[in-house]
Amino acid sequence: MQELIPSILYSFAALFIILDPLLSVPIFAAMTKGQTTREIHRQAFIAVAVAGGLMYLFLFFNTTIFDVLGLNLPSFQIAGGLLLFLLGMQEALGIDIGHCKDHSKTAAGVVIGTPLLCGPGTITTVMLLANGYGTFIPFVAITLSLVATWLILYFAADIQRILGDVVTDIMGKVLGMLVAAIAVKIVFSGIKLLV
Repeated sequence: MQELIPSILYSFAALFIILDPLLSVPIFAAMTKGQTTREIHRQAFIAVAVAGGLMYLFLFFNTTIFDVLGLNLPSFQIAGGLLLFLLGMQEALGIDIGHCKDHSKTAAGVVIGTPLLCGPGTITTVMLLANGYGTFIPFVAITLSLVATWLILYFAADIQRILGDVVTDIMGKVLGMLVAAIAVKIVFSGIKLLV
């Protein structure tokens, strides 16, 4: 029990940082502007459901997916880590790499759910946690991080109004740096496993 709680807390922290729901607040608020409160809450649920579905899929079926595609964990770690590093630098520096500008035909929930919340970095993190802890600890951590993410998106408009654009922008940049640092560690671990 003494090792279980720290492991869950570490896994939750890693997933929460990579999901980075606070970064999604201004984007989500902008994409749902003018919608009813009920619709905004529905879009928050869709975003979390999409991200959660992918995370649970890779938690339970990662080896099957890898076997079918002929991949191994170290190569996925390196690829996912490099993409995660780019995403982290994108947020830290405020640059735009490959984001679709036209969200008019896409539901906010789906766009936020993936790739913003659950992208390559999140999937890589889920798989690494599963590799290190089995399925129970990552399952609990995923569930906790999804609940926290849903609460943040549910109250996105209020959070955006309270914090303001400047504070959310600063938080996004700091979290972007943390994501980039985690990415470097993931890439380094993948290289060590390959070598």
